Amino acid sequence: MWRSLGWTVAASSLAAASVSTPLLTEPLVSHATGLAEKKGAMSLKPPPLLATLVDVHGDEHLPLDASSPDPARFNALLADRATGATEALDPRLFNLLRSLATDHKGARIELVSGYRSPKLNEMLRKKGHHVATHSQHSLGHALDFRMILPGESEPVDPRDLEKAIRTHGWTGGTGVYLATGDRFVHADVGPNRRWNGQ
Repeated sequence: MWRSLGWTVAASSLAAASVSTPLLTEPLVSHATGLAEKKGAMSLKPPPLLATLVDVHGDEHLPLDASSPDPARFNALLADRATGATEALDPRLFNLLRSLATDHKGARIELVSGYRSPKLNEMLRKKGHHVATHSQHSLGHALDFRMILPGESEPVDPRDLEKAIRTHGWTGGTGVYLATGDRFVHADVGPNRRWNGQ
């Protein structure tokens, strides 16, 4: 009896409260799936731009920062311009560009030559270009490029760029090319040597 009376009293109190005071309800909030991942991604800022990589033969532009482009995209950017063939370029070449760009944020790095198939290499040699018969380019071990600093219209003197490469501890080969209208520096991961090209 006591229990049923208590229940009756409680039930009647609840009924009286519901008449005088409306029940408070919270609005429904929809939660997207994977909220934790989205929160983490939203709080991350993209890494700062270091430089812009430019393919001088195709005029393609890629941002260079601490995490991009990925190696596959870098290799594709420097594919053989005659055959379209790609080769995995030595990662030290990419790291060199990133190191130089870190010193000169906002620079434009113009990529003159990366991977060269034996076919393209031989064609250039026959046309009188100073190209080695067994080029480091054909192994994916070399890169020709120039750098234009922010606010400048002319590339950095290749001799100065070669010095900058050496200050980063580069122990491979470097060549300086000073032809009018085609000034660039060559870097490869072969033996330590230096030369002045044409």
